[in-house]
Amino acid sequence: MPYEELVATGHRLILEEREHLTVSGVEEVESFDENLIVMDTAQGVLVVRGEDLHIEKLSLDGGDLKVEGTVESLTYEAERRKGGFLSRLLG
Repeated sequence: MPYEELVATGHRLILEEREHLTVSGVEEVESFDENLIVMDTAQGVLVVRGEDLHIEKLSLDGGDLKVEGTVESLTYEAERRKGGFLSRLLG
């Protein structure tokens, strides 16, 4: 497998002091506001909840996302479901 494919499919989370979150392997950001960010990653749908969340950097070409704010929780959905954003959140 070429190196570019390895980078594109890898997934990593780095959370520093609950205020700086770096995520790799991001395929799409479905929605975001100050309290919630929902994204598709190489490992499934990741939901970030917190306060004063701001996307500082987003590179879908490289699959990188940087978030600043107070992170309260990081949750993965068990599997990707078809349907709208609310149907996935309310399950």
